[in-house]
Amino acid sequence: LQTTFIQLMTMSAADFLDQWFETDPLKATMSASGIIGTFQGPRSPGTAYVLLHHYMGEIDGAFRAWGVPRGGTGSISEAIGNAAASLGAEIRLEAPVARIDVRGDRAAGVTLESGEEIEAGVVLSSLDSRWTFVKLLEDDVLDPGFREEVLRYKYRGSSGKVNLALDGLPELACKPGRGEWLRGAISFSPSIDYLERAYDDAKYGEPSRRPYIDMIIPTLVDPTMAPPGGHVMSCFVQYAPYRLAGDAVWDDARRQAFGETVLDTIEERFPTIRKHIVGAQFITPKDIEDVTGLTEGNIFQGELSLEQLFFNRPVPGWARYRTPVRDLWMCGSATHPGGGIMGAPGRIAALEVLKAHRSGWRAA
Repeated sequence: LQTTFIQLMTMSAADFLDQWFETDPLKATMSASGIIGTFQGPRSPGTAYVLLHHYMGEIDGAFRAWGVPRGGTGSISEAIGNAAASLGAEIRLEAPVARIDVRGDRAAGVTLESGEEIEAGVVLSSLDSRWTFVKLLEDDVLDPGFREEVLRYKYRGSSGKVNLALDGLPELACKPGRGEWLRGAISFSPSIDYLERAYDDAKYGEPSRRPYIDMIIPTLVDPTMAPPGGHVMSCFVQYAPYRLAGDAVWDDARRQAFGETVLDTIEERFPTIRKHIVGAQFITPKDIEDVTGLTEGNIFQGELSLEQLFFNRPVPGWARYRTPVRDLWMCGSATHPGGGIMGAPGRIAALEVLKAHRSGWRAA
């Protein structure tokens, strides 16, 4: 067990899988789980752990299973919100926080951008560490050494999205027709070399010329997500680096070029795809940052690299959801065990807060 743990923490996804499998397309598809949301290639040391991270979940007892929630991913947030509201929680929308208020050595509440002040005995932040400690706290609140650690925390967003509205269902060139093979995830990962070359482009600040794509057609599971006869195609894309070569920026032209490259890659497998497109949305990591607030568009609130895991996440010495400010806690993906639709950081953080306050100790 210890040997396997060391291998998972230090090996590349490709090398780890080489021990168990022979077929390159199979190894490539499995190793893709080791690069999702991470600015590394399948041969980069440490990606074996990222692969494990994506194998942690389960749906109804089926490990590594991915579910398609009815109504889209937002329905999960709505279900959580409804459950909280049923227990007395008040949820405020369109109420951005401008500042976490600190009085003495403890968090005392927040001030909204509207100027409204909300007092609180405990403040929990599910934002990433840069938002929480750099943008929402006054500069003199934190020890300079802690602040430097926060600024060293790596994000390096590398993911983009392409969402397509279709007036019909396209067919795979290798397997025409409509069948169960279209209901699951469709991985564009023919070989380890293909994925590594996609990473090579990103290393030098360019979107992959032939990217890795993880595609689903959720309307085959939930037809209510599109008009009758229509479909939605959701494509997760690696690599789209947040930082482009030559200090270039993600403008409209580069966003469009990124999307067209993804469509070209899809068209190689779905020759009629462009004929069915009635709407397209191309999303860069800069768009993810601007819309959601995720720093550098990193979907895990920071890379899942070895030096940023376990007791180092998000800052060495402050990994149990506590912060240097009393009664300010972290509870998002920037904490252990990291990102994903699993709720583990929030649940563990809530338990830690309850334990601290039940013992009569207001944790620092």
